[in-house]
Amino acid sequence: MEFKLQDGDYIELVQLLKRVKITMSGGEAKMLIAEGQVKRNGVTETRKRAKIRVGETVETQGKTVVIV
Repeated sequence: MEFKLQDGDYIELVQLLKRVKITMSGGEAKMLIAEGQVKRNGVTETRKRAKIRVGETVETQGKTVVIV
């Protein structure tokens, strides 16, 4: 799926997971990240507030999000 950045140059990883409805809450998103279940550009990302920018890819729970 694609996510279009609209407000600014980046979105924090926790916010992205909530906005695309992969998780229903920030707490759930933080848990996924802390457990090492989220990949950013193919590498496990453990920073909850990682700044995700245009051109990057986030993968978790069998879903891939491309930032456009």
